[in-house]
Amino acid sequence: MMPLWIVPHIAFILGFLLAALVIADVLRQRLSPAGTSAWLLVIVLLPYVGVPLYLMLGGRKMRQIAQSKPEILLPKGATLPLKEASTVDRLLRSYQIPGATNGNRVSLCRTGEESYAALVDLIDQATRSLSLTTFILGKGAVGQDIIDRLARRAAEGINVRVLLDGVGSLRTTRRFLAPLIQAGGQVAFFMPLIHRPFRGRTNLRNHRKIVIADEQRVMAGGVNIAAEYIGPTPTPGRWQDLAFVMEGPAVIQYMTIFRSDWQFATREDLPINPDHAKPITDNDDEAVVQIVPSGPDVEGDPLYAALLSAVFSAKRRLWIITPYFVPNDALSHALAIAAHRGVDVRVLVPKVSNHRIADLARGTYLRELQAAGGTVMLYTPGMVHAKVLIMDEELSVIGSANMDYRSLFLNYEAAMIVYSKPVIEATASWFSELAADVRIGIGEVGTVRDVFEGVVRIAAPLL
Repeated sequence: MMPLWIVPHIAFILGFLLAALVIADVLRQRLSPAGTSAWLLVIVLLPYVGVPLYLMLGGRKMRQIAQSKPEILLPKGATLPLKEASTVDRLLRSYQIPGATNGNRVSLCRTGEESYAALVDLIDQATRSLSLTTFILGKGAVGQDIIDRLARRAAEGINVRVLLDGVGSLRTTRRFLAPLIQAGGQVAFFMPLIHRPFRGRTNLRNHRKIVIADEQRVMAGGVNIAAEYIGPTPTPGRWQDLAFVMEGPAVIQYMTIFRSDWQFATREDLPINPDHAKPITDNDDEAVVQIVPSGPDVEGDPLYAALLSAVFSAKRRLWIITPYFVPNDALSHALAIAAHRGVDVRVLVPKVSNHRIADLARGTYLRELQAAGGTVMLYTPGMVHAKVLIMDEELSVIGSANMDYRSLFLNYEAAMIVYSKPVIEATASWFSELAADVRIGIGEVGTVRDVFEGVVRIAAPLL
C-alpha cells in the first residue's frame, strides 16, 4: 500500500507536468504577445486556477490539437478583375477569401423596427427554405413571435433550420423551441456547454447573425433576436444596432458559412444551389461587396488583417462604431498613427455598455487614441451594439465582430465589406445620426483607477 505522505508529492509532480504541457501549448498557439503573457502569468502565479481555465477557455486555431470544425472554403464565383480590386480586396484574396462581386443589392436596416420588419419579410416571403443562425434568441415576446412565425412556415412545408450558440442562447430552452420542432423545423445548438471532449473549446462561440431565405436573400449584421435589438414598435431603451438585407451573388457566401456551421453542429451536409443567388440586373445602385468570415474555421485572421489594412490605408476619414473597444496593440497603434497622419479618426462607443469590465478595459486605449488626435465619442442615450468601420469613400464594414480580442481572434464571426459609394454614404449618414447624441472626449482618471485599468488591460486577452 502506498504511504499517504507520497500522495501530495505525486500530485505536485503531476501538476507540474500538466502545467508544463499547458505552457508549451500556450507558446504553440501563436497568440499575441499580450495574450501569451496574460495566460502565462495566470498559469504560473495561480496554476490551480490558470490550468483549468486554459483547458476550458484557451486556444484559437484548434485543428492540430483537437477534432475541430472544418475550414470554410467559400466558392470563388465571378469576382472583380484584380486590376479593379481595392487594396483591402487584394489583401483578402491572399487569404483565400473570394474577391468582391458586383450585381448585389444592399439595404440598410437602421433601427430595431426596420430590422424586425426585414426579418419578418424574409420569413413570410420564403418559398423553399429558411436558414437562421444567431448568438441570442430571447425568450420574450419578440423571440416568441419569431419562433411562432417560423413554426407556421415549417408547417407549410418550408425547410426551416435554426442554429443557436450554446452560450449566447443558454436560456433558450427546448420547451420554448417546441412549437417550431413540432411543426417540422430543425433546431441545433452550436458547441453546447456540455459536449464531447475535444469537440471544441468553451471560449469559442458562434457570434454570427445570419438569416437566409431561399438562398436568394440574406439579412446579417450585428442584430440578435430579442426585444432589446428588434421589435415591431419603438421601445424606450432599445439598443442602437445596424443590420442589412442583401440580394445577389454574394448571398452564396453567407449560405456557405451557414452550411459549414450547420454541418459542424448536426453532421448534416446541406446542398447549395449557386444558381439561386443570381446577379441583380435592375439595380441602378448595384453594390460591390465582399464577404469575410473569421474564426477558428478560417485560415489566418483575414477580417482582422482587412481592418488593420483599412486603418493604414485611410487618407481622409476612419469612423468606427463598436460596443466594446479593446483592440490589440497593433490595431491600437495603427489607429493612433492614422490620427497623427491627419486622418479624421472617430471611435463611437456607448457611454456605458452592458459589460462593465469591457468599459474598464477600454479606458487606456481610448485615452491613447485621444492623445494622438483621434476623437472619442461617447453615446449618451443608451447602448450601441453596432459593429461598423468606414474608410474614406472607399469601403464600409458591417458585421458581427466587435473591436476586441474575443471577436477578432476567438469567436466565429462574419462581416460584409461594401465598396460602393451609395451604401458607404448611407452608413456614414447613420453614423452621423448617432453622433448627434454623443459626448466628445474621455476624461482623465485618478491614480487608483489608472492602475486598475492597467491591470484589466493586461487581462484583456482573457476576457
